[in-house]
Amino acid sequence: MPTDLPNLLTLARIVAVPLLVLLAALQTPWGDVAACALFSAAAITDYFDGKIARERQLTSAFGRMLDPIADKLLVAAALMLLAGLGRLSLLGLLPAIVIMLREILVSGLREYLASLAVGLPVTRLAKWKTGVQMTALGVLLAGDSGAGALGLGLLPIGALGELLLWLAAALTLLTGWDYLRAGLRHAGQQDSARANAAPKELSRP
Repeated sequence: MPTDLPNLLTLARIVAVPLLVLLAALQTPWGDVAACALFSAAAITDYFDGKIARERQLTSAFGRMLDPIADKLLVAAALMLLAGLGRLSLLGLLPAIVIMLREILVSGLREYLASLAVGLPVTRLAKWKTGVQMTALGVLLAGDSGAGALGLGLLPIGALGELLLWLAAALTLLTGWDYLRAGLRHAGQQDSARANAAPKELSRP
C-alpha cells in the first residue's frame, strides 16, 4: 500500500468516518463540536492531498482509486448521521436525498466511462459544490447544541446549515446534469459505432 503523504491523507479521511460516527452518536454539545472539528479537518485533507500530489508529482493509481471513495464515505456518513439522529428538518431531508442520489449517479457514470477508458474530469463548479457541501455538513454536525457550547447559541446554526445544504443540492443538480450529459454522449457514440460496424460484419463472406 502506498505510504506517501497524499495517500496517507486520503486514508485519514476513511479512518475519520468511524470516529465521526462515535462522536456524533454521543449527542452531547461538546461531542457535536468535536464531530464538526473532525469532519472539517477531514474535508480539508481532500484539498491538500490533491495539491501535494500534483506539486510533488506523487499521483498514483491507488490515490485516484481511493480519493473519490474516501470523499463519498465521509459525505454519506455525515448525511446518514444527520438524518438518523433527527438533526435535519423534513425540508432539510430533501437536499440530503438529492446529494446522496447524485453521488450514486456519478459513481455509476465513472464506472461506465472507466470501462471505455474515458475520464470524467472534475469541473470548477463541482469544486465549488464540494466546498459548499462540506461547509454545510460541518455546520449541521455542530448544530445548535454545538453552537451553544461555544457561546454562539444566539445564532441559528441549524437553519444556516440547512440553507447551505440547499445551495449545495442546487449545485449538485447542475454538476450532476453535466456529468450525465457526458455519459450519455459517450454512450451514444458507442452505440453509433456498434451500429455502423454491424452491417460490415454481416456483409463479410
